Amino acid sequence: MASRVLRMLAAALAALCALPAFAQEWPAKPLRLIVPFPPGQGADIIGRLIAEQLTPALGQSIVVENKPGAGSMIGTAYAAKAPPDGYTLFIGGTSALVINPHLFKNLEYRLSDFAPITNIASLPMIICVANDVPARSIQELIALARQRPGELTYGSSGNGSTHHLVQALFASAAGIRINHVPYKGSAASMADLVAGRITMLADTLPAVMPSVRAGKVRALGITSSMRSPFFPELATVAEQGLKGYEATAWAGLFAPAGTPEAILDRLNAEVVKVLKAPEAQKRFQNLSMPTIGNSRADYAAFLKAEYQRWEGAVRVSGAKVD
Repeated sequence: MASRVLRMLAAALAALCALPAFAQEWPAKPLRLIVPFPPGQGADIIGRLIAEQLTPALGQSIVVENKPGAGSMIGTAYAAKAPPDGYTLFIGGTSALVINPHLFKNLEYRLSDFAPITNIASLPMIICVANDVPARSIQELIALARQRPGELTYGSSGNGSTHHLVQALFASAAGIRINHVPYKGSAASMADLVAGRITMLADTLPAVMPSVRAGKVRALGITSSMRSPFFPELATVAEQGLKGYEATAWAGLFAPAGTPEAILDRLNAEVVKVLKAPEAQKRFQNLSMPTIGNSRADYAAFLKAEYQRWEGAVRVSGAKVD
């Protein structure tokens, strides 16, 4: 019995001694970064920027693998099943991780299948209206909706999308009724807003700014808790009377759950350095995306709060999957 206990203690000690060596040896080969969207979309741009800037720090190349389809669910499920060996990373966002679990009963993944590394960037949305809409502020839009109940419409990139839920929360907080018109993508909804076929639309700042700057649509408010440094003259929705309203998308870095803690800590430290570097700051500014780069613990707490926030948003919206 004593010899068995000694053998167990020896094995445990050997495992503990091996951990630093494993951490020091990693990475010994190229990494892959799973992006659950097609090339050229926001998450893909973020992923490629991080991969490019992180490669010198790790001394290994990072290959971006696009796994699009089913509203990001295919790539997310693929990443969730990857070996937790430190060689697979994943760019996850609002819809995939904290919205879809409340919409789909038979998802092939859960939030707990991922180990959070850091939140990369915040993606606040701008509420815009068509130029022929007689509203020049959030309060005027709310007043118009009350004068014409059920007549106003808002577009989105699909049922249950972040765009849909941001506006459903807005209508609920304001106590107004606006009809939802789902599209197959944000580009199609913006085209109809420009043409005046829908009343309003909420989309990310990079997506709406070309149309706003060109005078094709009118921006009324930003959905974040603070004004954007990239559009400082635009007041938040909360500033304009809808106290407590905040609904912001985000994109962060993850690894499969079970990835060694030492590797997760190293990745967090290196990515935070990347996000603070002048080159990355400049490139994210060009994308009109505020960077975050928080600790693993802070990101985990944020994800828990977001999971609960969007659960309420799905309930309020009455969103149903097509």
